[in-house]
Amino acid sequence: MSITRQKAIESAIQYRAGDEPKLGCKEVPSYFGVNVFGDDQMKARLPKDIYASLRKTIEEGVPLDTRAADVVAAAMSRWAIERGATHYAHVFYPLTGLTAEKHDSFYSPDGKGHLTIDFSGKQLIQGEPDASSFPNGGIRATFEARGYTAWDVTSPAYLMEGRNGTTLCIPTAFCSWTGEALDKKVPLLRSMQAVNRQAQRVLRLLGHKDPGMIAASAGPEQEYFLIDRSLYYARPDLLSAGRTLFGTRPPKGQELEDQYFGTIPARVLAFMTEVDSELYKLGVPVKTRHNEVAPAQYEIAPVFETANLATDHQYLVMQVLQSVAPKYGLACLLHEKPFAGINGSGKHLNWSLGGPKVGNLLNPGETPQDNMQFLVFCAAVI
Repeated sequence: MSITRQKAIESAIQYRAGDEPKLGCKEVPSYFGVNVFGDDQMKARLPKDIYASLRKTIEEGVPLDTRAADVVAAAMSRWAIERGATHYAHVFYPLTGLTAEKHDSFYSPDGKGHLTIDFSGKQLIQGEPDASSFPNGGIRATFEARGYTAWDVTSPAYLMEGRNGTTLCIPTAFCSWTGEALDKKVPLLRSMQAVNRQAQRVLRLLGHKDPGMIAASAGPEQEYFLIDRSLYYARPDLLSAGRTLFGTRPPKGQELEDQYFGTIPARVLAFMTEVDSELYKLGVPVKTRHNEVAPAQYEIAPVFETANLATDHQYLVMQVLQSVAPKYGLACLLHEKPFAGINGSGKHLNWSLGGPKVGNLLNPGETPQDNMQFLVFCAAVI
């Protein structure tokens, strides 16, 4: 055994929980969504007509009234600044599998030696990050640098709290100046529009006069590994690639099936508790946590939401998992196969179609063989 590994093991053994954060015992409903500019904040801070217009866009998919943008921007920035935010960021989802963002200050000089708040409806609706160095599948040249971010009104803005400040994060779609999608949100939104349009057409053929908006719902389960940071830094392959590239099989893997749904170790449970708390603040409805099949493997799963919002929340889950782990002397591995010879980390997706007026379209009912609506949509999905 190398000296480096010996020292890493000694460090892991000597870990003490004294430096771990101590969370309060507040009831979750009292702070759920506290960092989200969601429905409660919009209803309290926006004029009734502006609020009604936004709700119609979110619930029915009607085009956004751009005249309302300045009013929304003023209310959103006021709320964020009251909570300690100094910057805002258009968060987008390029083909890297990660989020991307550029922070801009809420403040601009007024020419008289002072700063004023500068956040307009135009800045809320559209940003212009450099798109030259993001993956694009070869559809554009590097020198075509201009890219645009467009506010996704269906996914609420939220606050990300850092050690020394807070940032208002605005979920956006990302495209080139010629209109090509450069992210994963644009195709998702387009597919949701297509599904809504065709599902309503089929429902009308089945006798529904006004089926309302139909949307996909999703609830992605996130599996992950936790290892001591001393062992993590002793492996250059884990550090660089997020997975092991060589090594010997461990003497004990998952053969005894004793890890799955077993008692959660105290250190890991403390980590999970803080992850849940941070996600609750961001309005992410996480529900389940447990040991997974492989040693040191775990899972977190949310209640299902509209597919677009669930996808944005999935990125937040991954981000929070990796940001909280170091507080507990851990490293969180999200690679789908970090270790050979044992289970990898899947991301099972609970998916369905439905709407407020028609319910779950994939619900078989008590007599599925006679349920024409279920049979049609089930066959269409398959």
